[in-house]
Amino acid sequence: MLLKINPSNIDPRIIKTVVDVLKNDGVIIYPTDTVYALGCNIYSNKAIEKVCRIKNIKPQKANFSFICSDLSHISDFTKPFDRSVYKLMNRNLPGPFTFILNANSAVPAIFKNHKKTIGIRIPDHTIPLNLIKELGNPIMSTSLHDEDEIVEYLTDPSEIFEKFETMVDLIIDGGYGGNQPSTVVDCTSGEPFILRQGVGILD
Repeated sequence: MLLKINPSNIDPRIIKTVVDVLKNDGVIIYPTDTVYALGCNIYSNKAIEKVCRIKNIKPQKANFSFICSDLSHISDFTKPFDRSVYKLMNRNLPGPFTFILNANSAVPAIFKNHKKTIGIRIPDHTIPLNLIKELGNPIMSTSLHDEDEIVEYLTDPSEIFEKFETMVDLIIDGGYGGNQPSTVVDCTSGEPFILRQGVGILD
């Protein structure tokens, strides 16, 4: 199923339709403020395993992120962190950043890798933020890569639909996506440092 959503004029009924899919172990493809992403409910092991099959990786080896709606959401899933880290995130979120933080026991076991860390995102995009608010908890997210070695990320929703229609339950057409990923910032020990420079420039 392909659903068109106008990011500047969100229809609550369509958001509800997408959330119903997420609540029923569905996997979706949706736009963010960087690239299109695969997503599902963080509490659905069935959906998480499906995403892993699509990406051909094991859940324990995967570097998935939680898409949250605000900073208060973040502390539900992370161990306490330094006030300077909070200020850094507060300055840069919502925005095209993934902050790596130490996970707490509320993070579903399927996500816990040997490092016990979690990537946190609050994208500056109305569609995922509305989805999370309606769902009531974060969405697990991973970038949608292309198989092409030159074109790393898929940006055209119709092309995404053509390639993934039979693999996922729902695809959101929110217009053309970006082709640069988020900037990844490791905040797990001492001074934050950039693991991957993406589209986001830290303030």
